[in-house]
Amino acid sequence: MKNKVVMLVLLVLITLSFAGCNNGGGKVPEVSESTKLHTMADLKDKRIGVLLGSIHDGYAAKTFPDATILQYKSPSDILLGVKSGKVDAAFYTREILLEVLRSDAELGVLEESLFTVPIGMGFNKENDNLREQFNVFLQQTKKDGSFDDMVNRWIINGATAMPVIENSTKNGVLIVGIVSDKGMPFTIVKDNKMVGFDVEMAERFAAYLGKELKLVDMEFGSLIAAVATNKIDMITSTLMITEERKQKIDFSDPYYELGASVFALKKNIARYDDEANKASTRPFLQNLSESFYNNIIRENRYLLIIDGLKTTAVISLNSVLLGTLLGAFFCFMRMSKNKLSVIMAKCYISIMRGTPVLVLLMIMFYVVFASVNIDPVLVAALVFGMNFAAYVSEMFRTAIESIDKGQEEAGIAGGFTKIQTYFYIVIPQALRQVLPVYKGEFISLVKTTSIVGYIAV
Repeated sequence: MKNKVVMLVLLVLITLSFAGCNNGGGKVPEVSESTKLHTMADLKDKRIGVLLGSIHDGYAAKTFPDATILQYKSPSDILLGVKSGKVDAAFYTREILLEVLRSDAELGVLEESLFTVPIGMGFNKENDNLREQFNVFLQQTKKDGSFDDMVNRWIINGATAMPVIENSTKNGVLIVGIVSDKGMPFTIVKDNKMVGFDVEMAERFAAYLGKELKLVDMEFGSLIAAVATNKIDMITSTLMITEERKQKIDFSDPYYELGASVFALKKNIARYDDEANKASTRPFLQNLSESFYNNIIRENRYLLIIDGLKTTAVISLNSVLLGTLLGAFFCFMRMSKNKLSVIMAKCYISIMRGTPVLVLLMIMFYVVFASVNIDPVLVAALVFGMNFAAYVSEMFRTAIESIDKGQEEAGIAGGFTKIQTYFYIVIPQALRQVLPVYKGEFISLVKTTSIVGYIAV
């Protein structure tokens, strides 16, 4: 998650700023009276944003078959889609949306409450003991009043500060999957730490077990796969209980009911016409300064950029080092006279170059290392290194083969051994040809590391 913060913040700055302009740079269609949203029925042929894998996703597809459903992998992406005009309206959780609307005057509600769905914690189907322990813990918090206190503080009164919870942490570690940008009152990042109702619930449960809490920030669409493969012990992320999800994981007793709302830019909703006209008159520089403050300065969010850069550097540099060494090895195999080595090298190169990196990443983390407690950063470096090696191998081979054979023969004739000829004559010339391409592939690798959010980096 941290890895994609750099790109996300830059995108937010640009799109939010231009969303406040009158013409939108020509990219966002003009809103006329006939295209404005009056009721839910007006969404029948519009662009609708939903969170990938959410209950809203299925509801929108079923209710509006003729609409264009755009699936986003994080709540931040949905907000960005609405603000930039990429979608006409979006579905989101009512309680979280109320907090968003308090801080953003450009957004309005088209439909406040479509339906309500119970939420619970998610567990692996083979981990009945932990699920039962949580159910006992939940009943205890409801009896002693601490649950009602949490609801009052976070959901009703809009608290933003975490209480101090004593924990002996002598019984091991509890690994909990969570989405950090879910939104208040459930989860946000404040001062570089996660806070909210779900975070406090997880901390209280960890203290009840006497275990150290380890929160794993993930994409929402990866949570169920992570708990199903035992990468995490449980999910706490306002996970709505549905029959489809029950086939994959087990749920705790419901601890709250969430509503579903539909929101859009006020200028796209008919009943907000007066407010939208006032907002559209704000100067461009004012919009720009507000966007910069909200996305960079507020709550020290620039620290997330620094953390994201560190994670990017660690993954990229380790991947390049591993990929270069592996690439040299497979280049040697590819150019050897042993037919088996050549076939093996060709197969590896074809598979690595022909398979999307995201697919390799998911397979390695959720299948190959499913039963191993391994740092996802290490898995990411391994996968990117393996993929990088396939390209580096072919770079090295083509560069070496481009050197005229006569130079090698001349070196041997001049008294050099084959190894000396290779290192003093062939390699220096090959490196001059391979470096520009190598540099381009390295830049591409750095940018591709943004997908590691799928495995909780």
